[in-house]
Amino acid sequence: MATFNSSTISFLLLSALVSTLFFLCLSPLNQTIRISTPLSSLYSPNYSIEEAKSNHTFERFQYFPSPTTTVGDEEISARKDKEKISERFPPSPSPSPSPLPLPVHNSSAVSSRPSIPVITRHEKKKTDFERIEEGLAQARAAIYRAIRSQNSSSYKEGSYIPRGSMYRNQYAFHQSYTEMEKRFKVWVYKEGELPVVHGAPVNDIYSIEGQFLDEIESGKSPFIARHPDEAHAFFLPISVAYIIHYVYKPRITFARDQLQRLVTDYVRVVADKYTYWNRTQGADHFSVSCHDWAPDVSRANPELFRYFVRVLCNANISEGFRPQRDVSIPEIFLPVGKLGPPREYTKPPSKRSILAFFAGGAHGHIRKVLLTHWKEKDDEVQVHEYLTQRNKKNTNLYFELMGQSKFCLCPSGHEVASPRVVTAIQLGCVPVTISDNYSLPFSDVLDWSKFSVDIPPQKIPEIKTILKGISSRRYLTMQRRVMQIQRHFMLNRPAQPYDMLHMILHSVWLRRLNVKKDSSI
Repeated sequence: MATFNSSTISFLLLSALVSTLFFLCLSPLNQTIRISTPLSSLYSPNYSIEEAKSNHTFERFQYFPSPTTTVGDEEISARKDKEKISERFPPSPSPSPSPLPLPVHNSSAVSSRPSIPVITRHEKKKTDFERIEEGLAQARAAIYRAIRSQNSSSYKEGSYIPRGSMYRNQYAFHQSYTEMEKRFKVWVYKEGELPVVHGAPVNDIYSIEGQFLDEIESGKSPFIARHPDEAHAFFLPISVAYIIHYVYKPRITFARDQLQRLVTDYVRVVADKYTYWNRTQGADHFSVSCHDWAPDVSRANPELFRYFVRVLCNANISEGFRPQRDVSIPEIFLPVGKLGPPREYTKPPSKRSILAFFAGGAHGHIRKVLLTHWKEKDDEVQVHEYLTQRNKKNTNLYFELMGQSKFCLCPSGHEVASPRVVTAIQLGCVPVTISDNYSLPFSDVLDWSKFSVDIPPQKIPEIKTILKGISSRRYLTMQRRVMQIQRHFMLNRPAQPYDMLHMILHSVWLRRLNVKKDSSI
């Protein structure tokens, strides 16, 4: 019979212990998490509580996959991508620890001495991610309570309270916004260098992406996270407009491969350096872009960007925009040094003598049809290709005519979005959208049918008949609602509650509320 001395037994026990610890250390790489599909009640037109209580379906997420990985939809084993990370964006030093410790809530700890807390074997210290999930659960519960009680009271005295049929559910919106102000934190990745990262245009047609980036990186936003561990969402500060401007110069190709590689490389850098992308496969990450090419970024690797939140002006459903996952934002045109059109051009309804107005180039088939049928042909429906004149006071005739019009025609150009929608609202003109497959901005909370008119492109010849068929009473109601929702389409620097920049953040916040860790795993 074999015999073992005490030293041999000790050695074997120690070896077993080391092996166990080794496999325990590796185990997080093989875990999966569940995240609810973005079909919760927060996206339904009426924020229905009953819908929220219905059975949720879940999809599993894996760790960051390599481009050649084939991923199944049901069960995905998690692993880290071991591919070589592109050197295009050298990562910056890791963020310093948070200056404030995050407390452990609901602790049942006991202490052996007054100053030394001891965690019992029945208690597990919560991770930062678990604390974030706990806060999100509390926010969801508060929204449901607001819907039940129909309570619009605010925790801040004197703050704006949304009211009216322009909102799909005013109680849900107000409570959701209140919870966002209390909790929502965004981490901006520090990796990358100017000009294509941490910089974007703040003027002209793509200005919203630069204004948002500048606001969020200014250090003045209350939504900025001090440390990534306390963040609910992660912002990729990449400018598609600047990539096109600087990388595609001279413009000798319209191929999207360079753009796609740059963005994908950036994702690989942050996914390799941090754990945040991997734990949700990008479901709590977002970028903001108003360039026409922005939707093409994800097409080269759809599995990689499957759960990524794209915040886009070009919100074309027929081209892959997902209203329940992506965010539609307003397209605006900002002259240098301006944040919007001169407000003095806004006239009261009694002084709006023009039935409908449009001025612009023949960009895209919808505008060509509009100009063919209406250009310079009717005094009530004033359609012009361009307006370059200025009146004697040297003020912009374009804004003046919009301010004198009851309805402002907003046809799509080469892409679905039009800056005229925002300009019309800012000048008190009822917007008339003429587009196909356009997901309008902030439709999660705004009911556009209450303050705008939608005319299908096929009915362009009937524009006058349709608008004349709107009674004076209905027009006045719609115009009053336009004035009421103006604050959501105003650009302020610094941003103010419920303005355009905060509404963009609220849209991201709503989608973050619908990313839910499944505690059963």
